[in-house]
Amino acid sequence: MGDAVSSESYTPRQRTTYRRRLEDELERFDRHLQDADFVDHGTIGLELELNLVDGDMQPHPNNQAVLEILGDEYQSEIGAYNVEMNHPPLGIEGDGLARLAEGVEKRLATVRDAAEQAGSQLAMIGTLPTMTSQFLDSDEWMTQENRYAGLNNSILESRGELVKIDLRRDEKYTHYFETIAPESTCTSMQLHLQVAPNRFADAWNASQAIAGVQVALSANSPLFMGHKVWHESRIPVFKQAIDTRTKELINQGVRPRVWFGERWITSVFDLFEENVRYFSPLLPEGRMAAGAPFMNGDNPGLHYLNLHNGTIWRWNRAIYDPAGELSHIRVENRLLPAGPTVKDLVADAAFYYGLVKALGNQTRPVWSRLSFEAANDNFLAGARDGIEAEVEWPTLGTVAVAELVEKHLLELAHEGLRTLNVDEACADEYLGVIEGRVRARQNGATWQLAALERVAGGSKALTTERADGLARVLRQYMKNSQADAPVHTWTLEVE
Repeated sequence: MGDAVSSESYTPRQRTTYRRRLEDELERFDRHLQDADFVDHGTIGLELELNLVDGDMQPHPNNQAVLEILGDEYQSEIGAYNVEMNHPPLGIEGDGLARLAEGVEKRLATVRDAAEQAGSQLAMIGTLPTMTSQFLDSDEWMTQENRYAGLNNSILESRGELVKIDLRRDEKYTHYFETIAPESTCTSMQLHLQVAPNRFADAWNASQAIAGVQVALSANSPLFMGHKVWHESRIPVFKQAIDTRTKELINQGVRPRVWFGERWITSVFDLFEENVRYFSPLLPEGRMAAGAPFMNGDNPGLHYLNLHNGTIWRWNRAIYDPAGELSHIRVENRLLPAGPTVKDLVADAAFYYGLVKALGNQTRPVWSRLSFEAANDNFLAGARDGIEAEVEWPTLGTVAVAELVEKHLLELAHEGLRTLNVDEACADEYLGVIEGRVRARQNGATWQLAALERVAGGSKALTTERADGLARVLRQYMKNSQADAPVHTWTLEVE
């Protein structure tokens, strides 16, 4: 979850200085965009957040012991039961998708081995179905690092009230937390797409336009605290958990820090400018205290701007990276859950990269014919109803996601991958997984709900029967996940 910070709290003087430096760096970023050369060839990459569980399928706050065994590619997350792995960037052309799958498999095996050495098991899932309010109310949930304590303190200070999580669909869950602990339950896969600055707006707009379809196809978090709620419950939980607004500020129209956005953009600068204009700094860490350089070679480090950007959680975030001979810009696609399998992850990546490329090349792109409000509504519908969702799409009106993908978007994704020079066999393999998923109408969320019905049909939330059923479902899920047959092929047999 970002760079290390030196403090858990900050003074008014530190905040004032940070704001001044932040505004200066925004102007510096604008000049850099206009005057400098940037990397103009695209690469792909991903980050993957993982859960640690014990033998009873309960969250196991053991990440420090696991990380001591692992290398620099692996990091902590705010939850002490979470570990993050990073795959280095690579080209998508040729067999790039297969190499991505191979790299993720290799790193997962490394984490799994380290977890076992430390007495834990690994679960690659959007939200642990066995998570309990009692665990998040305890002192065990958080990784003991300044950046996490500082983030928690800053959000609670800004909010001034307890954190309320309120979810309802098939069942209702409401609970007040004294920390931002629910945020830790939201484990995701984050896709990175490096683009030239003059192509960024097209890539970001395309990413926003398809967000609802993405989250619907890949939903994998239907059970929050053992309750049957949104198919991708990470979306509302994340927003509610780190919301700095009181009810009055929400009513006034103040923007949330977990944000879809409010308009199509014309430049990457639009996003950074909005971040500075609309959001106060949460972690006003000085550059010297953070040990960050003013320049990275010939590129401005932009410590203040980048740190601030990392505390506004757009579902599609702009990233400025000064590392290397030339700076580069990338889209960070943050809305997909972890899991269920590596094959599913890479299939989701293939669909995203291919579709963004194809839509960005259209002379009359989808975002010129789809209102931004409709794109936001599509996103929420996809998260709430998953693969059963209906969305709005130009020329089609209201259409089922599965039909939209099968009859229209898969062809576009194939076209985009061909433009990216992806091997045909590689494209067919991974987009074939998406096709199988929409035809079967089965993703991680629908499997979990159906499996729970199989082993604990009619059970009520917060009962022993439901808890036992959830543990059995998670244990079977983890077994299936490691076997790597894509989720649409899974049977409902639960041991």
